[in-house]
Amino acid sequence: MELHAIQFTDYARVEQAIQFVLDHQRAQPRLAEVAFHVGLSEYHFERLFKRWAGVTPKRFLQYLTLGYAKTLLDESRSVLETAFEAGLSGGGRLHDLFVTVDAVTPGEFKTNGLALRIAYGVHDSPFGPCFIASTQRGICKLSFIGEGEKAESVTELAKVWPEAELVEDAGATTPYVELMTAAIQGEPAGSIPVLLRGTNFQLKVWEALLRIPPGRALAYDDVAALLGRPTASRAVASAIARNPVGYLIPCHRVLRKSGAISGYRWGSARKAALLGWEAASLKGEG
Repeated sequence: MELHAIQFTDYARVEQAIQFVLDHQRAQPRLAEVAFHVGLSEYHFERLFKRWAGVTPKRFLQYLTLGYAKTLLDESRSVLETAFEAGLSGGGRLHDLFVTVDAVTPGEFKTNGLALRIAYGVHDSPFGPCFIASTQRGICKLSFIGEGEKAESVTELAKVWPEAELVEDAGATTPYVELMTAAIQGEPAGSIPVLLRGTNFQLKVWEALLRIPPGRALAYDDVAALLGRPTASRAVASAIARNPVGYLIPCHRVLRKSGAISGYRWGSARKAALLGWEAASLKGEG
């Protein structure tokens, strides 16, 4: 897929269109119906969508079908079993290259972030507004938010780091969203460090997610098996649901066995947008 200038303002309509398709999958709505739903002509909708995704709506929406998701799971499973055994992440090493993980020490965990300064800000991203919080050691929270949800995100941050000093400072978090956006577009990007606070099991799950390359997906059972805990799929699902750093730790690449795109804390439409974007990029379709 050729690189294209992402229009951040397009995402709201794109998400609306994707949600409509997900809600009416059995009917398989025509492009004209989807365009009408978002209040655009078919011509303008196609232009907007391709400006955002780099592919036509018709091609992109093919990646949202249940059949495609099942095929993706089957193909990814065989590839990733070998990759995990080798300690590598196959051909797609994007996250290995630009995301580095730093876990809090037991002492830092116990003191709940005492003497830690955390800056936070809200930024546009290709997948909607995101709330980013960072320390001197890297991002400690990245969540996608809707209108008026910043205060809720700050409250959530304070619960995880109750003794830390929280400061609104979008200037401090801007470099991270710039690196993320550059990486999404396939441009050279510097390393993005993330600081994680969680149990040993949660950290293992989150680190395992980094081994799933873009354009691949696993089921919860697959992740549990690759961790050597084949009966722990529920615990894996719980850890994934508590992932504090969206997109960079790609919990969107874990699906239900059925291939259903659901169970994403930031909405099924956004999960579908992420998966579809990555599928289109992997296949190099313009």
